[in-house]
Amino acid sequence: MTASVEYSVDHGHVELLPIHFDDLDSMGLVHNCRYGVLVERALNTFWTSHGWTFDGGTYSHPDVFLAVAEFAISYRTPFRGTGAMAVHLWIDQFSGSSAVYGFRCLSRDGQTVHAEGRRVHIRIDPKTLRPTAWADDTRSVMKLIARPSD
Repeated sequence: MTASVEYSVDHGHVELLPIHFDDLDSMGLVHNCRYGVLVERALNTFWTSHGWTFDGGTYSHPDVFLAVAEFAISYRTPFRGTGAMAVHLWIDQFSGSSAVYGFRCLSRDGQTVHAEGRRVHIRIDPKTLRPTAWADDTRSVMKLIARPSD
C-alpha cells in the first residue's frame, strides 16, 4: 500500500496495511484472528525494508530464524469494513536472545485503538534449535524502533 498514515509517532514504526473483504467476519468486522496476521505482516514489512527476508525460502540473515514465544492481544474497538489499518510497532526490550514487541492496531488517523498487545520473539540457532544471541546488526535495527526508557 502506498498511502501513508495521517499522524506520526514518537517511537517505533507504523505500517499501513489494507483490510480486505476476506479479513471480515459475518458481521462485517475484522475477524479476531486477522489481527495477529496484520501484526505479522507489519513486522515482516519492517524487517524486509531493512534487508531481513525469507525470499525464495532462503533466510537473508541468521536472525530471521526465530520463534514466537508469546502473543497477547486485547481487543478494544471493532474495525468495520474494508480500508486501511495502521499497525504501530515498537520494541519494549531486547536482550541476549529475546525481543519483546509492543503493538497497537489503529485507525488510519491514529485516533482509535482497535487492538493492542505484545509479542515475544526468541532468536533460535537453526542447528541446535536452542536460543542464541542476536547479531550486532540486528540489535542496531531493533534500536531504531525501541521505546525510549524512562
